[in-house]
Amino acid sequence: MPKARIPGILLLIAMVAMLLPVSARVAAAEIYVFKQSDGTRLYTDQKKRAKGLTYISTFGRPTAYSSCGRLTRAALKQRGDSYDALIAKHAAAQDVPPELVRAVMHVESCFDRRAVSQVGARGLMQLMPDTASQLGVKDSFDAGQNIAGGVRYLRMMRNRYPSDWRLVLAAYNAGPGAVDKHNGIPPYPETQGYVKKVMALYAKSLKPPPAKAVESVASADLP
Repeated sequence: MPKARIPGILLLIAMVAMLLPVSARVAAAEIYVFKQSDGTRLYTDQKKRAKGLTYISTFGRPTAYSSCGRLTRAALKQRGDSYDALIAKHAAAQDVPPELVRAVMHVESCFDRRAVSQVGARGLMQLMPDTASQLGVKDSFDAGQNIAGGVRYLRMMRNRYPSDWRLVLAAYNAGPGAVDKHNGIPPYPETQGYVKKVMALYAKSLKPPPAKAVESVASADLP
């Protein structure tokens, strides 16, 4: 997120800055997100609402949980399975574990390609419009483009934080500036919960199937 200093301690941040080194810092632990009349988002460490600004949220960025609705576990799995080929393709291209990509997608949008969060993140991987543009994504509601952009961004964050996938996920949710500022996962409840959920799903996907299930499959293959 490129940051531009403006009068006082407000920080005007374009989401494309998520891809660049941090050039400015804020002292407070909480970052408040407001929307300006022209649609630009304003990030500040002051909760006071200035004239002409609409409060959106407190960082980290809320994900589109409402997309889960009342889906059954089977329906959610079916949704996710429909994107397995695209996940495998783009995960391989960026050398990112496909299981992690699927876990991110699950938490971000519940595999709803039309999902939009309350701060405007879009699609399966919940890309902010400016970030999507920077990643070459022209249509965030196109599954292939969205997954390609999201996985590419995960790779960029992995290059920045090569030792810990948790930091990668924290940067994906709250921005690398927040991770650098706090020298780790930021103290935002949303971001901390996000990292735990994604990592739990990722870990679960790596577990071998139960012994009985393996025996059942093996028996089915016998003549």
